[in-house]
Amino acid sequence: MVTDEAIFEAVGEVADPEVPVLTIADLGVLRGVRREGDEVVVTITPTYSGCPAMDLIRHEVELTLQSLHVHGRVETVLSPAWTTDWMTDAGKTKLTEYGIAPPSSTGPVLLQLSVRCPLCGSPNTSELSRFGSTSCKSLWRCNSCREPFDHFKAI
Repeated sequence: MVTDEAIFEAVGEVADPEVPVLTIADLGVLRGVRREGDEVVVTITPTYSGCPAMDLIRHEVELTLQSLHVHGRVETVLSPAWTTDWMTDAGKTKLTEYGIAPPSSTGPVLLQLSVRCPLCGSPNTSELSRFGSTSCKSLWRCNSCREPFDHFKAI
């Protein structure tokens, strides 16, 4: 029998289809694994209501369960709502290395006047658009290296 910890680890490696360097464990989307009789229930929480990536994530989790020969299902949990506080430090580092500025540290979400450029590290940046390539990101430009970059918004 596959342990819950092994299932959590395997399912946690499912990549986020919108930011493929992140796993659902990095994002904090994977909330838990539990047993209900002979069935394993994997719980996930979307990053925001209506996130189009959730259908693919659900499918990939189901495929992972099948590859482990585990009878299970995926349950979407909306409360409590996902927050960027659930992202791992490793996930935030992966974002920076990928060229996306990670969300600000934990705590209240404040008006952000500057985001550190993930390419050159300069804080001299400007927001170009509140919405970037996906709804969870905004588009910024570094005034030092002049390169555009996405910023994963704090929620």
